[in-house]
Amino acid sequence: MELATPQVQPVEAPRLAEAIAQGLDYLHQHQYPNGEFCSYFAPDAPMQEWCVPDSCIFPTALIASSLLFLTDHAPAEEMLTRTTGFLEYHMNRGGLWHHFTGLHPLRGPLPLDMDDTACVSALLRARGVNCPVPTNVPLLLANRNRQGLFYTWFVARGWNANRTHWRITLPRLARPLRNLMLWRSVEAEPGDVDPMVNANALYYLGDRPETQPVIAWLLRLIAEHREAGCDKWYPDPHMVYYFLSRNYFRGITKLEPARQPVIDRIVAAARPDGRLGETVLDTALAICTLLNWGAQPPELRPAVQYLLGAQRPHGDWPRWLVYYGGPKKLVGWGSEEMTTAFCLEALARYQNTIS
Repeated sequence: MELATPQVQPVEAPRLAEAIAQGLDYLHQHQYPNGEFCSYFAPDAPMQEWCVPDSCIFPTALIASSLLFLTDHAPAEEMLTRTTGFLEYHMNRGGLWHHFTGLHPLRGPLPLDMDDTACVSALLRARGVNCPVPTNVPLLLANRNRQGLFYTWFVARGWNANRTHWRITLPRLARPLRNLMLWRSVEAEPGDVDPMVNANALYYLGDRPETQPVIAWLLRLIAEHREAGCDKWYPDPHMVYYFLSRNYFRGITKLEPARQPVIDRIVAAARPDGRLGETVLDTALAICTLLNWGAQPPELRPAVQYLLGAQRPHGDWPRWLVYYGGPKKLVGWGSEEMTTAFCLEALARYQNTIS
Protein backbone atom coordinates (compact mmCIF):
# COMPACT_ATOMS: atom_id res chain seq x y z
CA MET A 1 0.00 0.00 0.00
CA GLU A 2 1.37 3.40 -0.95
CA LEU A 3 1.60 5.79 1.98
CA ALA A 4 0.48 9.38 1.52
CA THR A 5 3.38 11.80 1.52
CA PRO A 6 3.01 14.24 4.41
CA GLN A 7 2.87 17.89 3.40
CA VAL A 8 5.94 19.67 4.67
CA GLN A 9 5.62 23.32 5.60
CA PRO A 10 7.94 25.44 3.45
CA VAL A 11 11.17 26.14 5.28
CA GLU A 12 10.81 29.89 4.92
CA ALA A 13 7.46 30.10 6.72
CA PRO A 14 8.92 30.89 10.18
CA ARG A 15 11.33 33.39 8.64
CA LEU A 16 8.49 34.99 6.72
CA ALA A 17 6.50 35.56 9.90
CA GLU A 18 9.53 36.95 11.71
CA ALA A 19 10.52 39.23 8.82
CA ILE A 20 6.99 40.59 8.50
CA ALA A 21 6.79 41.27 12.23
CA GLN A 22 10.15 43.05 12.21
CA GLY A 23 9.23 45.11 9.15
CA LEU A 24 5.91 46.16 10.64
CA ASP A 25 7.66 47.10 13.87
CA TYR A 26 10.09 49.27 11.90
CA LEU A 27 7.30 51.09 10.07
CA HIS A 28 5.26 51.46 13.25
CA GLN A 29 8.19 53.08 15.03
CA HIS A 30 8.96 55.40 12.12
CA GLN A 31 5.47 56.66 11.32
CA TYR A 32 5.00 60.28 12.31
CA PRO A 33 2.37 61.02 14.97
CA ASN A 34 0.16 62.70 12.34
CA GLY A 35 0.08 59.53 10.21
CA GLU A 36 2.59 60.60 7.57
CA PHE A 37 5.58 58.48 6.60
CA CYS A 38 9.01 59.88 5.82
CA SER A 39 10.11 60.40 2.24
CA TYR A 40 13.27 61.95 0.83
CA PHE A 41 14.21 63.45 -2.49
CA ALA A 42 17.63 62.74 -3.92
CA PRO A 43 19.51 62.98 -7.25
CA ASP A 44 20.72 59.36 -7.46
CA ALA A 45 18.73 56.12 -7.53
CA PRO A 46 20.51 54.50 -4.52
CA MET A 47 20.00 57.76 -2.58
CA GLN A 48 23.60 57.80 -1.36
CA GLU A 49 24.42 61.41 -2.29
CA TRP A 50 22.57 64.30 -0.68
CA CYS A 51 19.18 63.19 0.62
CA VAL A 52 16.61 65.68 1.90
CA PRO A 53 13.34 64.95 3.76
CA ASP A 54 10.31 66.08 1.76
CA SER A 55 6.77 66.30 3.10
CA CYS A 56 4.56 64.60 0.48
CA ILE A 57 1.17 62.92 0.28
CA PHE A 58 1.98 60.29 -2.33
CA PRO A 59 4.61 58.21 -0.47
CA THR A 60 2.28 57.82 2.49
CA ALA A 61 -0.57 56.76 0.20
CA LEU A 62 1.63 54.12 -1.47
CA ILE A 63 2.83 52.75 1.86
CA ALA A 64 -0.72 52.54 3.17
CA SER A 65 -1.87 50.74 0.02
CA SER A 66 0.74 48.04 0.68
CA LEU A 67 -0.32 47.79 4.32
CA LEU A 68 -3.85 46.89 3.21
CA PHE A 69 -2.52 43.35 2.72
CA LEU A 70 -1.45 43.15 6.37
CA THR A 71 -4.57 44.31 8.22
CA ASP A 72 -4.65 41.10 10.25
CA HIS A 73 -1.61 42.49 12.09
CA ALA A 74 -2.45 45.01 14.81
CA PRO A 75 0.45 47.40 14.02
CA ALA A 76 -0.65 47.63 10.37
CA GLU A 77 -4.22 48.40 11.36
CA GLU A 78 -3.04 51.09 13.75
CA MET A 79 -0.83 52.67 11.09
CA LEU A 80 -3.65 52.64 8.56
CA THR A 81 -5.97 54.36 11.01
CA ARG A 82 -3.44 57.15 11.52
CA THR A 83 -2.76 57.46 7.81
CA THR A 84 -6.45 57.65 6.99
CA GLY A 85 -6.81 60.67 9.26
CA PHE A 86 -3.72 62.26 7.72
CA LEU A 87 -5.06 61.86 4.19
CA GLU A 88 -8.55 63.08 5.05
CA TYR A 89 -7.04 66.18 6.63
CA HIS A 90 -5.19 67.03 3.41
CA MET A 91 -8.21 66.70 1.13
CA ASN A 92 -8.95 69.80 -0.95
CA ARG A 93 -12.13 71.19 -2.46
CA GLY A 94 -13.89 68.75 -4.74
CA GLY A 95 -12.26 65.74 -3.06
CA LEU A 96 -8.87 66.24 -4.72
CA TRP A 97 -5.35 65.83 -3.39
CA HIS A 98 -1.99 67.46 -3.94
CA HIS A 99 1.42 65.81 -4.16
CA PHE A 100 2.77 67.94 -1.32
CA THR A 101 1.47 68.59 2.18
CA GLY A 102 0.67 72.06 3.46
CA LEU A 103 4.19 72.31 4.91
CA HIS A 104 5.85 72.26 1.49
CA PRO A 105 6.81 75.49 -0.36
CA LEU A 106 5.51 74.03 -3.66
CA ARG A 107 2.11 73.30 -2.15
CA GLY A 108 0.72 76.57 -3.52
CA PRO A 109 2.29 76.80 -6.99
CA LEU A 110 1.78 73.18 -8.08
CA PRO A 111 -1.77 72.23 -9.13
CA LEU A 112 -3.84 69.43 -7.66
CA ASP A 113 -3.19 66.19 -9.51
CA MET A 114 -4.89 63.03 -10.71
CA ASP A 115 -2.26 60.58 -9.44
CA ASP A 116 -2.48 61.50 -5.77
CA THR A 117 -6.25 61.92 -5.98
CA ALA A 118 -6.83 58.49 -7.50
CA CYS A 119 -4.48 56.65 -5.16
CA VAL A 120 -5.77 58.33 -2.01
CA SER A 121 -9.41 57.93 -3.06
CA ALA A 122 -8.89 54.22 -3.74
CA LEU A 123 -7.22 53.78 -0.37
CA LEU A 124 -10.00 55.53 1.54
CA ARG A 125 -12.59 53.45 -0.27
CA ALA A 126 -10.70 50.28 0.66
CA ARG A 127 -10.76 51.41 4.27
CA GLY A 128 -14.51 51.91 4.16
CA VAL A 129 -14.20 55.67 4.60
CA ASN A 130 -17.06 57.63 3.07
CA CYS A 131 -14.79 60.33 1.74
CA PRO A 132 -14.92 62.47 -0.26
CA VAL A 133 -18.56 63.52 0.03
CA PRO A 134 -19.96 64.23 -2.48
CA THR A 135 -18.03 61.83 -4.68
CA ASN A 136 -15.16 63.19 -6.78
CA VAL A 137 -15.83 60.82 -9.69
CA PRO A 138 -17.62 63.40 -11.93
CA LEU A 139 -14.74 65.81 -11.40
CA LEU A 140 -12.17 63.19 -12.39
CA LEU A 141 -14.16 62.18 -15.46
CA ALA A 142 -14.32 65.84 -16.49
CA ASN A 143 -10.51 66.00 -16.50
CA ARG A 144 -9.94 64.03 -19.73
CA ASN A 145 -8.73 64.88 -23.20
CA ARG A 146 -10.57 64.23 -26.47
CA GLN A 147 -9.13 60.72 -26.66
CA GLY A 148 -10.69 59.87 -23.31
CA LEU A 149 -7.40 59.81 -21.39
CA PHE A 150 -6.95 61.52 -18.04
CA TYR A 151 -4.89 64.67 -17.63
CA THR A 152 -2.33 64.58 -14.85
CA TRP A 153 -3.09 68.10 -13.60
CA PHE A 154 -6.29 69.86 -12.67
CA VAL A 155 -5.86 73.18 -14.48
CA ALA A 156 -8.13 75.42 -16.54
CA ARG A 157 -8.21 74.35 -20.18
CA GLY A 158 -10.93 74.95 -22.77
CA TRP A 159 -14.57 74.34 -22.02
CA ASN A 160 -15.57 72.21 -19.05
CA ALA A 161 -19.16 71.80 -17.91
CA ASN A 162 -18.17 70.77 -14.38
CA ARG A 163 -18.63 73.78 -12.10
CA THR A 164 -16.38 72.41 -9.37
CA HIS A 165 -13.58 72.16 -11.92
CA TRP A 166 -13.78 75.91 -12.48
CA ARG A 167 -13.98 76.69 -8.76
CA ILE A 168 -10.73 74.80 -8.35
CA THR A 169 -8.83 76.00 -11.41
CA LEU A 170 -9.92 79.62 -11.94
CA PRO A 171 -8.15 81.05 -8.85
CA ARG A 172 -4.83 79.89 -10.32
CA LEU A 173 -5.36 82.15 -13.34
CA ALA A 174 -4.99 85.16 -11.04
CA ARG A 175 -1.26 84.31 -10.68
CA PRO A 176 -0.06 84.13 -14.32
CA LEU A 177 3.57 84.96 -13.55
CA ARG A 178 3.80 82.31 -10.85
CA ASN A 179 2.24 79.76 -13.20
CA LEU A 180 4.68 80.65 -15.97
CA MET A 181 7.67 80.32 -13.65
CA LEU A 182 6.38 76.99 -12.34
CA TRP A 183 6.02 75.32 -15.72
CA ARG A 184 9.43 76.61 -16.81
CA SER A 185 11.11 75.21 -13.70
CA VAL A 186 9.67 71.67 -13.67
CA GLU A 187 9.72 68.74 -16.11
CA ALA A 188 5.98 68.88 -16.61
CA GLU A 189 3.35 70.70 -18.64
CA PRO A 190 -0.28 71.63 -17.95
CA GLY A 191 -1.44 69.23 -20.67
CA ASP A 192 0.45 66.18 -19.40
CA VAL A 193 -1.22 62.82 -20.02
CA ASP A 194 0.83 60.06 -18.38
CA PRO A 195 0.24 56.29 -18.68
CA MET A 196 0.66 55.31 -15.04
CA VAL A 197 -1.38 58.25 -13.84
CA ASN A 198 -4.09 56.85 -16.08
CA ALA A 199 -3.47 53.37 -14.68
CA ASN A 200 -4.02 54.69 -11.17
CA ALA A 201 -7.15 56.53 -12.27
CA LEU A 202 -8.37 53.23 -13.70
CA TYR A 203 -7.57 51.52 -10.39
CA TYR A 204 -9.89 53.93 -8.60
CA LEU A 205 -12.64 54.30 -11.19
CA GLY A 206 -12.73 50.69 -12.40
CA ASP A 207 -13.89 49.17 -15.67
CA ARG A 208 -16.56 51.53 -17.01
CA PRO A 209 -17.31 53.04 -20.41
CA GLU A 210 -15.25 56.13 -19.65
CA THR A 211 -12.09 54.14 -18.86
CA GLN A 212 -12.01 51.97 -22.00
CA PRO A 213 -9.48 54.26 -23.74
CA VAL A 214 -7.17 53.87 -20.74
CA ILE A 215 -7.35 50.07 -20.88
CA ALA A 216 -6.62 50.10 -24.62
CA TRP A 217 -3.66 52.46 -24.15
CA LEU A 218 -2.10 50.34 -21.40
CA LEU A 219 -2.44 47.19 -23.50
CA ARG A 220 -0.74 48.90 -26.45
CA LEU A 221 2.20 49.96 -24.30
CA ILE A 222 2.88 46.37 -23.27
CA ALA A 223 2.22 44.93 -26.73
CA GLU A 224 4.68 47.40 -28.24
CA HIS A 225 7.34 46.86 -25.51
CA ARG A 226 7.17 50.53 -24.53
CA GLU A 227 6.83 50.15 -20.76
CA ALA A 228 10.40 51.25 -19.98
CA GLY A 229 10.43 55.04 -19.97
CA CYS A 230 6.81 55.39 -21.10
CA ASP A 231 5.98 57.52 -18.05
CA LYS A 232 7.97 60.56 -16.93
CA TRP A 233 7.31 59.84 -13.24
CA TYR A 234 7.84 56.06 -13.34
CA PRO A 235 10.63 55.24 -15.82
CA ASP A 236 11.36 51.85 -14.21
CA PRO A 237 9.31 49.09 -15.90
CA HIS A 238 8.80 47.33 -12.55
CA MET A 239 6.69 50.23 -11.31
CA VAL A 240 4.74 50.09 -14.57
CA TYR A 241 4.16 46.35 -14.15
CA TYR A 242 3.07 46.86 -10.55
CA PHE A 243 0.51 49.57 -11.27
CA LEU A 244 -0.79 47.73 -14.31
CA SER A 245 -1.15 44.38 -12.56
CA ARG A 246 -2.95 45.68 -9.51
CA ASN A 247 -5.74 46.75 -11.85
CA TYR A 248 -6.02 43.15 -13.00
CA PHE A 249 -6.01 41.97 -9.39
CA ARG A 250 -8.81 44.44 -8.68
CA GLY A 251 -10.93 42.70 -11.30
CA ILE A 252 -10.22 44.56 -14.54
CA THR A 253 -9.82 41.37 -16.55
CA LYS A 254 -9.72 43.20 -19.89
CA LEU A 255 -6.01 43.61 -19.14
CA GLU A 256 -5.58 39.84 -19.59
CA PRO A 257 -3.65 40.24 -22.91
CA ALA A 258 -0.84 41.92 -20.96
CA ARG A 259 -0.62 39.17 -18.36
CA GLN A 260 1.71 36.64 -19.97
CA PRO A 261 4.02 39.18 -21.64
CA VAL A 262 4.59 40.92 -18.31
CA ILE A 263 5.17 37.62 -16.49
CA ASP A 264 7.66 36.53 -19.15
CA ARG A 265 9.58 39.80 -18.94
CA ILE A 266 9.79 39.65 -15.16
CA VAL A 267 10.99 36.04 -15.17
CA ALA A 268 13.55 36.84 -17.87
CA ALA A 269 15.13 39.38 -15.50
CA ALA A 270 15.75 36.77 -12.77
CA ARG A 271 19.29 36.68 -11.38
CA PRO A 272 21.21 33.76 -9.84
CA ASP A 273 20.90 35.28 -6.36
CA GLY A 274 17.11 35.37 -6.64
CA ARG A 275 16.64 38.99 -7.62
CA LEU A 276 13.98 39.85 -10.15
CA GLY A 277 15.56 42.88 -11.73
CA GLU A 278 18.41 44.96 -10.34
CA THR A 279 17.41 45.90 -6.81
CA VAL A 280 15.51 44.95 -3.68
CA LEU A 281 12.75 47.34 -4.76
CA ASP A 282 12.56 45.75 -8.23
CA THR A 283 12.29 42.33 -6.63
CA ALA A 284 9.53 43.33 -4.22
CA LEU A 285 7.53 44.98 -7.00
CA ALA A 286 8.06 41.96 -9.26
CA ILE A 287 6.80 39.54 -6.59
CA CYS A 288 3.69 41.66 -6.06
CA THR A 289 3.15 41.86 -9.81
CA LEU A 290 3.41 38.09 -10.29
CA LEU A 291 0.92 37.51 -7.49
CA ASN A 292 -1.39 40.19 -8.91
CA TRP A 293 -1.45 38.19 -12.15
CA GLY A 294 -2.00 34.96 -10.22
CA ALA A 295 1.38 33.59 -11.34
CA GLN A 296 3.74 31.46 -9.25
CA PRO A 297 6.70 30.59 -11.49
CA PRO A 298 9.74 28.74 -10.09
CA GLU A 299 11.55 32.08 -9.79
CA LEU A 300 9.08 33.31 -7.17
CA ARG A 301 10.43 31.44 -4.16
CA PRO A 302 14.11 32.42 -4.71
CA ALA A 303 12.96 36.03 -5.03
CA VAL A 304 11.23 35.81 -1.66
CA GLN A 305 14.33 34.26 -0.13
CA TYR A 306 16.38 37.11 -1.58
CA LEU A 307 14.12 39.65 0.15
CA LEU A 308 14.43 37.77 3.42
CA GLY A 309 18.21 37.89 3.15
CA ALA A 310 18.22 41.59 2.27
CA GLN A 311 16.29 42.70 5.35
CA ARG A 312 18.44 44.74 7.72
CA PRO A 313 18.79 44.27 11.51
CA HIS A 314 16.22 46.94 12.38
CA GLY A 315 13.60 45.33 10.13
CA ASP A 316 13.85 47.69 7.16
CA TRP A 317 15.08 47.34 3.59
CA PRO A 318 17.42 49.83 1.83
CA ARG A 319 15.94 52.97 0.36
CA TRP A 320 15.79 53.42 -3.41
CA LEU A 321 14.07 55.97 -5.62
CA VAL A 322 10.50 54.89 -6.33
CA TYR A 323 9.44 57.70 -8.67
CA TYR A 324 11.03 60.73 -10.31
CA GLY A 325 10.37 64.39 -10.93
CA GLY A 326 10.64 64.03 -14.69
CA PRO A 327 12.26 62.13 -17.58
CA LYS A 328 15.70 63.66 -16.98
CA LYS A 329 15.80 61.91 -13.59
CA LEU A 330 17.30 64.98 -11.94
CA VAL A 331 15.58 64.13 -8.67
CA GLY A 332 13.30 61.45 -7.31
CA TRP A 333 11.57 60.29 -4.14
CA GLY A 334 12.05 57.26 -1.96
CA SER A 335 12.79 56.12 1.60
CA GLU A 336 13.43 53.06 3.72
CA GLU A 337 9.78 53.22 4.67
CA MET A 338 8.61 53.01 1.05
CA THR A 339 10.89 50.11 0.14
CA THR A 340 9.95 48.33 3.36
CA ALA A 341 6.24 48.67 2.63
CA PHE A 342 6.60 47.10 -0.83
CA CYS A 343 8.72 44.29 0.65
CA LEU A 344 6.13 43.66 3.35
CA GLU A 345 3.36 43.50 0.77
CA ALA A 346 5.38 40.98 -1.23
CA LEU A 347 6.17 38.79 1.79
CA ALA A 348 2.67 38.90 3.24
CA ARG A 349 1.07 37.97 -0.05
CA TYR A 350 3.52 35.15 -0.63
CA GLN A 351 2.83 33.96 2.91
CA ASN A 352 -0.85 33.71 2.02
CA THR A 353 -0.02 31.42 -0.91
CA ILE A 354 1.78 28.88 1.30
CA SER A 355 -0.46 29.00 4.37
